[in-house]
Amino acid sequence: MPDDARREAGFRDRTRVVDARTALLERVAAEDRTDFLPVFRTDGRTLADPVDAARDVPGYDRAAVDGWAVHAEDIFDASSRAPEPLDVLVDGTPEGADQVPPGATTRVHTGSPLPDGADAVVMIEHADRVGDRVEVSTALAPGENVGIRGEDVEAGQRLFDAGHRLRPSDLGLLASAGHRTVRVRERPTVGIVPTGEELVGADPDLGEVIETNGLTVATLVTRWGGVPARREPVPDQHSALRAALQRDLHRDLIVTTGGSSVGERDLVPEVIADLGEVLVHGVALRPGHPVALGVIEETPVLALPGSPVACVVNAVQFLRPVLKRVGGLPCPDLPCVPATLDRKAPSEPGVRTFVRVRLKGEGDGRRAIPVRSGGASVLSSVALADGWLVIPENNEGLPAGERVDVELWEFLP
Repeated sequence: MPDDARREAGFRDRTRVVDARTALLERVAAEDRTDFLPVFRTDGRTLADPVDAARDVPGYDRAAVDGWAVHAEDIFDASSRAPEPLDVLVDGTPEGADQVPPGATTRVHTGSPLPDGADAVVMIEHADRVGDRVEVSTALAPGENVGIRGEDVEAGQRLFDAGHRLRPSDLGLLASAGHRTVRVRERPTVGIVPTGEELVGADPDLGEVIETNGLTVATLVTRWGGVPARREPVPDQHSALRAALQRDLHRDLIVTTGGSSVGERDLVPEVIADLGEVLVHGVALRPGHPVALGVIEETPVLALPGSPVACVVNAVQFLRPVLKRVGGLPCPDLPCVPATLDRKAPSEPGVRTFVRVRLKGEGDGRRAIPVRSGGASVLSSVALADGWLVIPENNEGLPAGERVDVELWEFLP
């Protein structure tokens, strides 16, 4: 559509959210670049290969409690009324011997190797030291209070499949199972380009605005597994925008904020069209329908609205799934909590509406209180909300008292 015609037509024809997302994801492929990294540096990274245990965990039979290593057969008849006396062995370390013959015992501590010959450990409170002997007041079965070699993990056991995103507890398991390094996917790189002459870093004068969308998007990119490169604001000039996009084409993804609508200064979609292809311009969601999705030289470009709330909504709907796809990560559904809508939430037919809400109460008594039904420029309506509820396209709104699912979009990586 010619520029003038586009501005006159506005967004009369808007693409459904699902269709817009599909059109973009069809042009996106997972990158296969990988790194070998020390395990301690891989929290949050995605495994490129399946990983099997390189050794047994534990690597030896060990005492599971503090106490005395014994032959279970020696204390078969032991009781508090008739304790069984055993000789105490001392060898090298304080009351610790490497071997325990029948009729004897030696002191062990939680996690220490079980001496040869012993097959059980008497808890320290079930034995009394009397001179060179220990009187045991309980009977044990073989293997009792003993950690068997490989009982946690056996050598060769599959620990994680390729594509698993590592968590702190996973790193401990990898290290204990004999891995010092693992191969992980490189994190996708994202160029973030705020647009608009009015944007400043701090201390705004009259007519100026502190640039926040770039900060928000960069933080979301990091949380979602990418590496952001946040640029200085670019003025609404065709040549400047063109140079800014070309500068970041070596990255996996480009995100612009602002300049995505149909006004005289909204030039980003035109620049994308000049350099590549606009797949979608205008999506049926609120707030934030002036979004453009395109591709330049196989690099996906997301032109997000400049209104802060609209920018966040579109980032969750489009940037997150694209970033996950590029990084080879799964994109699970957002976590939800059920609640009762505190008051009516209106919606435009044919438009997917995101209503920011605060949550009060717990369980069946939890209420969802709309923070603000409009105001795409009011960032505090997102910051002060606990989540949002989604009103689908075929609904004209929800009445007070309706049971709804509130998406906790900010709490999912």
